[in-house]
Amino acid sequence: MSVHATHLDIVPSDIRSATIEHQFESADQQRETATLGMWTFLSTEILFFGALFVAYGIYRLRWPEAFRQGSIDLKWYLGTVNTGILLLSSYFMAMAVHASQQGKNEKIVRNLIITMALATVFVCIKMTEYYLEYDEGLVPGITFTTHEPDPKSESAFTRAFTRFDHWTGQAARNPRERKTRPPQEQLFMMFYFVMTGIHATHMLIGLCLMTWLLIMARRKKFTPYWHNPVEVVGLYWHFVDTVWVFLFPILYLLRNP
Repeated sequence: MSVHATHLDIVPSDIRSATIEHQFESADQQRETATLGMWTFLSTEILFFGALFVAYGIYRLRWPEAFRQGSIDLKWYLGTVNTGILLLSSYFMAMAVHASQQGKNEKIVRNLIITMALATVFVCIKMTEYYLEYDEGLVPGITFTTHEPDPKSESAFTRAFTRFDHWTGQAARNPRERKTRPPQEQLFMMFYFVMTGIHATHMLIGLCLMTWLLIMARRKKFTPYWHNPVEVVGLYWHFVDTVWVFLFPILYLLRNP
């Protein structure tokens, strides 16, 4: 055997032919092409989200007080919980990729299920936030109001969060901010819903991709010599996590004067 042979050269030809598509010369070329394709796609996503981040930064510099008030009105503790959940899901996704490189389909299944469960919890918490913001009059063009709604008009579920939010946010508020909202805060909320909504959509797409991987892993399709789908979906999921790591501080935590 040549000293330049790769680990794939010792794999029986029937296994190689079963995992290599006809347009590729080797499994290594197929894997590199899939990885390059995913990185190319993610580069376009970076440009897309980058434009949103730049626009957000420009308007935040234009109306810093209004955007600060918007951050104060968000539920920072729910965002914090979601950040921890998403980082934990990224860990289990990495473990699924590692298991796929060893051809251990049972471990792939277990780690994917945990990742999907955590992602589902994230989305549920996000939907809870959206409901609270709707009930508190923070949805642009639908319920947004420059005056904080009367607590009596809110549901008991929303009032519980509102009391806790006011209690934890006393140091960041001015007395007048407890009753009124600057009209430009509606622009902040527009950015918030667009950016987090697009991010949540990417998470739902990720859940669909992981469901597909789960089905394939249950059928024991992945081997140490063919696990490209797990790796590229793993790249996609880590990108989604990274976007949230940037969204969380700029939306929830920039609340100091």
